[in-house]
Amino acid sequence: MEKIIQLFILIPLLGFIISLIIPRQNERLISLTAFTSVGINFIGFVVFVLYWLFNGFPVLNLKEILIYKTTNYEFLLDFYFDKITVVYLFVGSFLTFLVTIYSRYYLHREHGYKRFFNTILFFYVGYSITVLSGNFETLFLGWEILGISSFLLISFYRERYLPVKNAIKVFSIYRIGDVGILLAMWMSHHLWNENITFLKLNNYELVHEHLQNHSWIGVFISLMILISAAAKSAQFPFSSWLPRAMEGPTPSSAIFYGSLSVHIGVFLLLRTFPFWEYQYSVRVIIGVLGLITAIMGSLTARVQSSVKSQVAYASLAQIGLIFIEVAAGFETLALIHFAGNAFLRTYQLLVSPSVVSYLIREQFYNFTPRVHSSKFALPKRLQYTIYMLSLKEWNLDWFVYQFIWMPIKLVGRKMKFLNFKAALVLFIIILIGAIAALQNEAGIPAQVHRFLPELIGLFGLLLVAKSFAERQSVMVSWTLVLMNNIMIALAISFNEHFEYSHIILYLSGGLIAGALGYFCFIKLKQLEKEIDLTQFYGHSYKYPRLAFLFLLACLGLSGFPITPTFIGEDLIYTHIQEHQAPLAIIVSLSFIIDGLALIRIYSRLFLGPHIKRFHDVGFRSS
Repeated sequence: MEKIIQLFILIPLLGFIISLIIPRQNERLISLTAFTSVGINFIGFVVFVLYWLFNGFPVLNLKEILIYKTTNYEFLLDFYFDKITVVYLFVGSFLTFLVTIYSRYYLHREHGYKRFFNTILFFYVGYSITVLSGNFETLFLGWEILGISSFLLISFYRERYLPVKNAIKVFSIYRIGDVGILLAMWMSHHLWNENITFLKLNNYELVHEHLQNHSWIGVFISLMILISAAAKSAQFPFSSWLPRAMEGPTPSSAIFYGSLSVHIGVFLLLRTFPFWEYQYSVRVIIGVLGLITAIMGSLTARVQSSVKSQVAYASLAQIGLIFIEVAAGFETLALIHFAGNAFLRTYQLLVSPSVVSYLIREQFYNFTPRVHSSKFALPKRLQYTIYMLSLKEWNLDWFVYQFIWMPIKLVGRKMKFLNFKAALVLFIIILIGAIAALQNEAGIPAQVHRFLPELIGLFGLLLVAKSFAERQSVMVSWTLVLMNNIMIALAISFNEHFEYSHIILYLSGGLIAGALGYFCFIKLKQLEKEIDLTQFYGHSYKYPRLAFLFLLACLGLSGFPITPTFIGEDLIYTHIQEHQAPLAIIVSLSFIIDGLALIRIYSRLFLGPHIKRFHDVGFRSS
């Protein structure tokens, strides 16, 4: 029975691979492949669930796919099936099936028709992996796929400025969620001394025994899970990304930000609930976070001029209520609420174009002034204050930019004194000195050796911050990211004695991706004489294959699960001890910023309005 679980990932994966090789002119075959693979998956899932219910709905766990193993570490794919999985997979497969049918006609003759269906199938593969995951490693695999799918769908109208800009904003918030998962995995390794499965988390005695003497570690893991869930589900203070995500096509807005992707944070909380169930401080924080989001989302939804933004804020307000239900322990109610909210928001977004056109006509002939009620009236000054705050979306977009991204940019700009030549010379000196010191580690004074990992890691962090702030040379920005990866590997080498194959595994994917990136730069330089990072160039208009190759290079270098670097990142964290929080924070910040720097390079070079004005230029917004 457990073996069948894999099919719910393999079927959409097969559909995705087939759709990649179909010519983009053949719209009928592209859409047929998409809704057939999703439809077969949905029907097969319904049959399996009926069989599962008939057999007493047992909890299923498939733990067989071992990817990498060392003495104290295993990276394995673990699949878990229970009632939470059933609800999420049923809602996901049914709505994806409906949206693929709807999109078949909605996007007819759209230039990116094939690209849209490829991305939807890719998203569905990631969604299936996430909801079937049985441990953090498998969940993180699907989590990463969801993140890049979001970026690609928001920037679907890639010849326009605003969709690309908003895609970068959303990806930056997702990157925070990614690192929250990584830090939760890091501390979990030290708490359990293994890659804990969600099945074992349901063992109350085991969890209680470990948390009894490590309560602060338990709180830290729970808070990292909460940060990831809040970022993914657009909860306070990350709420501002959800309406920005509506720049994509209406079907992708419905499937992603109305129903499925935006509820993955709730899934993460439900799946890890047995772990933080008895940490009442964490439950209070989750409940308060949900309450703040519900109030702010409801008020903001009432003043939106765009129907998609209205639906977005109404949806995140409902998700805030679901957070409260999860914190209170009402698992079944939260699942019912999730399904109802997902179906409602999908319906609202899919009919929104028709409703808007109807209302525009209606207001000319049957305009009815709004009747103001004096019931529950607030003082005028307070009403106006709330109205202005809601209209400004409570300044959350400004808050995230000012307190998260602006400090990073300022650090990068303040490093103008460290030009590229100086950074390269310093990097080579540190690299040669560190390799020589590793050969004679016993000769390093204990006081110096103690701080070496943090110092080397901090230098790498400064390099990647400079890369993020770089506005001129593409090659410089790319090289600084590569140098940062090498610095992280060096820092961890000084931190703990282990097999060098771990470092090779971490660096291998990045170095190959880095070489591919240099090839793309050289090729683009030959085709277009001047390239820099001062604006969006939109070169995917003329060179779509080169854009795809460079996207693969960016994903490989940032640790996306297409290279060994994905496993290497997790492996790196196992060599950071639980008392080394500064080193873990430095490494995490490096991973956040290098992902942002890379996606910014890709966006500036290949997305946005094409620089050559004799081509058609897209509007700023969709």
